[in-house]
Amino acid sequence: MNTIIPLEYYSSLYYNILLLIVLLVFIQSNNTEIFDKNNLSSKNSLGNFFLWLIVLYMGTRPISFTFADMAVYALEFKDYANGAPLNTNKEIFFGTFMKFCSGIMTAEMFFLLCAFLYVIPLYLASKKIFKEYWFYSFFILVISFSFWAYGTNGIRNGLATSIFIYALSRDKKAATIAFIALSVSIHTSLIIPTIAYTISLFYKNLKTYLLAWFVAIPLSLALGGFWENFFLNLGFIEQDRVIGYFSDDDAYLDKIVEIKVGFRWDFLLYSAIGVFAGYYYIYKKHFEDVFYNRLFAIYLMCNALWILVIRANFSNRFAYLSWFLLGLLVIYPLLKVSMFKKQHLLIGKILFIYFMFTYVLNFVLGK
Repeated sequence: MNTIIPLEYYSSLYYNILLLIVLLVFIQSNNTEIFDKNNLSSKNSLGNFFLWLIVLYMGTRPISFTFADMAVYALEFKDYANGAPLNTNKEIFFGTFMKFCSGIMTAEMFFLLCAFLYVIPLYLASKKIFKEYWFYSFFILVISFSFWAYGTNGIRNGLATSIFIYALSRDKKAATIAFIALSVSIHTSLIIPTIAYTISLFYKNLKTYLLAWFVAIPLSLALGGFWENFFLNLGFIEQDRVIGYFSDDDAYLDKIVEIKVGFRWDFLLYSAIGVFAGYYYIYKKHFEDVFYNRLFAIYLMCNALWILVIRANFSNRFAYLSWFLLGLLVIYPLLKVSMFKKQHLLIGKILFIYFMFTYVLNFVLGK
């Protein structure tokens, strides 16, 4: 597929478009109150435009190894289109979905559909949870550090996490369970936040989860590879690709240009944003909300698990099992209650600072 945008600039253009919108939102936040009807009307219009812009821009990107796993999915799609049997070694739902699509559409249409299914659940969850303030929730999820990568590279993982967020937004437990099960059937790694969710239903002492998160840091520093072997031996994450994340096998190392391994203090600092946000809102501002407490508990458990295996190759893929909730942790209380003077301006500043981490790592340093 040809494109008028040179392939090497495709992602860069995306981040600079985001930068312009972030600046626009920041400027507006300085001039209006968040509850102002004109502000809400303009945010609703901007949000709807932005929603379809992302779906179309992401979904119509060229099929290329520039987007890493995308090209691998395209090869698998082509095999299915040529009559290959269903691959039962991977998650059966996604394989069945891809094989079905290969019989009725092109690979380009398939990736557009994947982008739609990745973005729309975030939009629907934001509308459900935040009502007229949905734009701010949707926007912070989209400008998150890993959003673009998991829509263009780690596609199955991205789809699964979006559906997991949608599941959390449902009122009825049956719907929540059904969509969580769907997320796991798309990517087995979602069993980790699923277990965390289940634990959070029965054990609600957030201080224990906070303590566990902090204890995970010295345990990881002290015991190193022990935790990687321990979790692999549990069995539920023992798959070829996961073993590759933990190993130093050259076959895996050849798949990317550069791998930075070791204790990732930069990623830990990024993760600490969610820990600080939850602690500050709950214990300093005394924000009480059952949904937020559960979100915080899930984040702490999943992120603590990642800290234990932080040295693994591609450890960002494990970090993403908590990072996909980070935007909600940061913005949720500010859209539910009034906490500060000029709260709209504070939201604008938070969105700007939050995005700058994404922009610097993915565009400035990424180049």
